[in-house]
Amino acid sequence: MARRGLLLILSSPSGAGKSTLSKRLMAWDPTIRFSVSATTRPPRPGEVDGRDYYFLSREAFANHVQRGEMLEYAEVFGNGYGSPKAPVIEALEAGRDVLFDVDWQGAQQIRNSSLGRDVLSIFILPPSIEELERRLRFRGQDSDEVIRDRMRKSRDEISHWAEYDYVLVNEDLQETEEKLKRIVSATRLRRETQPTLVDHVRELNKEFDAR
Repeated sequence: MARRGLLLILSSPSGAGKSTLSKRLMAWDPTIRFSVSATTRPPRPGEVDGRDYYFLSREAFANHVQRGEMLEYAEVFGNGYGSPKAPVIEALEAGRDVLFDVDWQGAQQIRNSSLGRDVLSIFILPPSIEELERRLRFRGQDSDEVIRDRMRKSRDEISHWAEYDYVLVNEDLQETEEKLKRIVSATRLRRETQPTLVDHVRELNKEFDAR
């Protein structure tokens, strides 16, 4: 039976496992489409336009925002970031889920948009602050200064946990992945995501009348 797609929002402080869980969710269901963000920052080595980001000039980015073509947008470290609306609407109408890797501000904008009724939002918490910092250092990607900045920011991000539909404590990655998949599977079966149910029930009533 046909259904309408979902806007799957995953948020967490850096190091809590959001990116890994996003990849595992898309590996579990390859029909899930990842929302490619637009940005005004220049491409990094190896990044491909349209795959990693849509790389736009500041003027082009501002024009998209002004015309209401961004589902959400923000200024981060001097660069604009946003989620183009058109490919999201196209995916939803085709019954495909769209995955967003955004912070609480992006999640709030998406929930308050015209597509808010299609949102399933999930916040990932670390088991402890000590473990959060350990994971950031274990990645070996950031300097001590960057890690300190991320840890300072994490307190503000965690303070928004209650704004989400579901909250998972990522103590064990495999267990958290299974919970995430169960949440998505159950939400896909909600009455609101199955628009053809009305017609189906109408046909059932016709059968009753014909008996």
